Amino acid sequence: MTGLAPVAWPPAPIRTERLVLRPSEAHDRPAFVELFASPEVHTHLGGPRPRDELERAMPDVPGRRPGVFVIDAGGAMIGTVSIDRSDAVPPGHAPSGAGAAELAYMILPEAWGRGYAAEACVAVLDWFAQEFPGEPVVLRTRTANRRAMRLAERLGFTEVERFEEYGAEQWFGVLAPAAPSG
Repeated sequence: MTGLAPVAWPPAPIRTERLVLRPSEAHDRPAFVELFASPEVHTHLGGPRPRDELERAMPDVPGRRPGVFVIDAGGAMIGTVSIDRSDAVPPGHAPSGAGAAELAYMILPEAWGRGYAAEACVAVLDWFAQEFPGEPVVLRTRTANRRAMRLAERLGFTEVERFEEYGAEQWFGVLAPAAPSG
């Protein structure tokens, strides 16, 4: 990952109507363990990791790196949303995706169905557009992940291609930057 240089990190927390998007803190560690151990969260992400392995390996302050925001609702972590760059072009991806900023998110199952993922993604995409005007953002998901596919559409991502990877059909889309007003 090449990160989000030259943006100073962490930025001030991003506040939405119901959420605070902020850097991770030590008290978020149990929620990170739950997020990565959850079979529901990882149905389309290669499966959960064993809880005991996560407890041993996870740092005291997990997810503390540029581009990763904790999604905080009412003072509790309910998930993460990240935007980061990747140097590598995974098999099947368009070469134009190399180095592009990629949006990703995970929400704990008890917070599903309330629009938190959409609210958090919109806020991070707005932040990214201010910090990196004119840059597109990409998103990939399994086509079987109907919730993620609907959210990609709602956020305005346009399909670039579908391909096979990890034994399943994958979807790769792009969100073109907004045209400058004026």
